[in-house]
Amino acid sequence: MSITELAWFKSSYSGGDGDDCVEIATCPSTIHVRDSKNTDGPHLTLSPTTWADFLDYASTTPR
Repeated sequence: MSITELAWFKSSYSGGDGDDCVEIATCPSTIHVRDSKNTDGPHLTLSPTTWADFLDYASTTPR
């Protein structure tokens, strides 16, 4: 699947104005992450295991 064919989405916790959000696209073997303000810019490609580790860390780290 090419990057242009990915279905990007934002968290339901994202702000209503749509700025300053991270967008995610999932594939069977990869998770893609990009900045909603720069959709044509670079993006991260992570394995599902790395993404799960990040989510675990982010959900347990105090703000």
